[in-house]
Amino acid sequence: MKMDRITIDQTRMNGQPCIRNLRITVRRIVELAAIYPDRAELRREYPELEDEDIRQALIFAASALDDCIVGFMGPNETAA
Repeated sequence: MKMDRITIDQTRMNGQPCIRNLRITVRRIVELAAIYPDRAELRREYPELEDEDIRQALIFAASALDDCIVGFMGPNETAA
């Protein structure tokens, strides 16, 4: 998968993954996607962002998470 909008530069934003060398981190994009479920509103607030920036940031963040099965405790169970 092509991730050409994610840039990592040790001299910019402490080496955090950013969008197109802007000072907007992938983490911030994920946060904005949660805060602004309406993409049109997000783009009004951050006109420098493009839909592809947001898409690649979400894919990048998701790929950083391990796939694992998390068991949930039932109502009568306690943590060990």
